[in-house]
Amino acid sequence: MSENDFSNSVVCITGGTGSFGSTMVRRLLTTGVGEVRVFSRDENKQDNLRNELQDPRCQFIIGDTRNKDSAKKAIKGADFVFHAAALKQVPSCEFFPHEAVLTNVIGSKNIIELAIENEVKSIVCLSTDKAVYPINAMGMSKALMERTAQAFARESHNFGTKISITRYGNVMMSRGSVIPRFINQLNSSQNVTITNGEMTRFMMSLSSSVGLVEYAMKNAMSGDLFVQKAPACTVEDLVEALRLLITPEKKVQIEIIGTRHGEKLYETLLGTEEMARSIDEGQYYRVPLDTRSLDYASFFDEGIKEIRENHSYTSHNTTRLTVPEICDLLVSLGEMKSYLGVGK
Repeated sequence: MSENDFSNSVVCITGGTGSFGSTMVRRLLTTGVGEVRVFSRDENKQDNLRNELQDPRCQFIIGDTRNKDSAKKAIKGADFVFHAAALKQVPSCEFFPHEAVLTNVIGSKNIIELAIENEVKSIVCLSTDKAVYPINAMGMSKALMERTAQAFARESHNFGTKISITRYGNVMMSRGSVIPRFINQLNSSQNVTITNGEMTRFMMSLSSSVGLVEYAMKNAMSGDLFVQKAPACTVEDLVEALRLLITPEKKVQIEIIGTRHGEKLYETLLGTEEMARSIDEGQYYRVPLDTRSLDYASFFDEGIKEIRENHSYTSHNTTRLTVPEICDLLVSLGEMKSYLGVGK
């Protein structure tokens, strides 16, 4: 997306003080954006980001997506909305699934409705690999968020707001990312605790996640879902790469603690059925909206005549990085340099 796409525009980011949100704010400030509205419920994070940026184009608005009234000021007059606010931690959502529903489903419905009511040009809703074949409450609630967005998109001929979805896996250095924990354990000579060394995870940077949502904002038809192609690695290889970068003179002691409740062996960005309908756009996959109407015959009496045999898109079958390749990727990340002490 070029700088001119946001020129003099008003952009609202829900969850604007989170890992993605704050990265998106910084990206927007490098364009000709007119105003960036940072909407979140965390007063302390807002104050920290305000003091760090000190940019008059940033407007910080306290509120919660669960409370539709509190979000009205953030959405009114906005040209674009990036909806990133969510409960994202698997354990938290497992213990408090009703809270996950309130934020990830009801809160998303509120933001999409406000975007439509205020004639926002485009809204991109951020989702997760855990919404594919979900086995935990977080994934289930994000899957329902996606279905909610798509339900509104089916009615998009009645309004002018474009609604799209992006889905991505593990984002390196985001809130809850395992990499900072591994680094701390290595630096303090602790055992490195992993659940299963053969687990694979996509290796995606925060800047790549911003690129994905910008691509969706610019290219989506209403209801489209986008994922970015990304390499992956095993958790064991990731630990070894970090050891080589941080404490190459030491041997690492790995402690296997076992798979946690709600944890998958690999990440899935597109299920088999979605891959069968996907469009390969080079760096990205686009999955168009299923436009079947409320005529239930479409579901029970009329099937799809041709289904392409295909596999799901997972961290097990994508490009697998070697340990040296993981090292190269890590040292290329701006957000890693303070941890690794490179580029100083």
